[in-house]
Amino acid sequence: MENMDPLPLRTDYPIVIAPSQTLSSDEYNLLRSVSIKVVRHLGIIGTCNVQFALNPLCMEYYIIKVNAGLSCSSEFASKATGYPLAYITAKLVLGLNLVELTNNITNQTCACFEPSLDYIVILIPKWNLDKYDQYSNKIESSSKKSTDGVTDGDKSIGRSFEEAFQNALRMVDHDIIGFHSDAPTIADEELIICRAERVLNIATAIRQGYTIERLFDLTKIDRWYLYKFEAIIKFIVEHSHPSTIKHKFILREAKHLGFSDQQIVKYSRITELKLRVLYDQYGIQPFRKQIDTLSGPIKRRRKRPETAIKRRLTM
Repeated sequence: MENMDPLPLRTDYPIVIAPSQTLSSDEYNLLRSVSIKVVRHLGIIGTCNVQFALNPLCMEYYIIKVNAGLSCSSEFASKATGYPLAYITAKLVLGLNLVELTNNITNQTCACFEPSLDYIVILIPKWNLDKYDQYSNKIESSSKKSTDGVTDGDKSIGRSFEEAFQNALRMVDHDIIGFHSDAPTIADEELIICRAERVLNIATAIRQGYTIERLFDLTKIDRWYLYKFEAIIKFIVEHSHPSTIKHKFILREAKHLGFSDQQIVKYSRITELKLRVLYDQYGIQPFRKQIDTLSGPIKRRRKRPETAIKRRLTM
């Protein structure tokens, strides 16, 4: 997993994306091999995560910290992948190895298989600063713990980055309907300084005509993410008309980009009842999928209760 923002003054409140979206194959394998070497050198058995700072222009990297044991990053990784880190760690401490442990979701593969994700999980920190007038929403070197007004936020999941990202924004604040800002203009300083609302300021900047290169120079956020943000804003601008949203392809594309019904009604200026009629007409229905840790190649098999197996043996 990776942080969307570049290396800040503090690493406590980043926007986290899993799996990583901007690493090349060589960069991923390099950091993976270094992590394994660090864990083996320290003799760690159980849960451990290694955090890096990587220069995207070359293969230069720095190890920021090593967390041996369960941490917030480990909790996020476990929930995002479906891999039970705490359970596996307890079994390893008891002397078992990964080959002897079974994946509790598939009930077929062993625990030594690395999780594979065909979806994206995003965590955006939540800033509860309404009742703390003395605190600034600017991320500085001083810590702002959860008791001070900053919490870990909620995890959002989606088939695409745009879908997961817009869902994450709605989960952070119920007043936010998605990646959109009503501010008419924005100053460069609002994009340079890392604040709680900087992501929404990027939406204003794109509507104002900022190019991707200019946004990259100001925010240092990877261009891959900036292009995704631009795609959301372009869709809003190009399809903010009742006649365009009535097309099946456009409506499916809106859901793929993570637009909620409230957003579609607002931008297309149609009624919610009309939108429901279009859903029924085009066969667009909500659905859910099981996190299987292996991207679906192995079908989940239900584990039989132990009592039922004993009864069959005694008969």
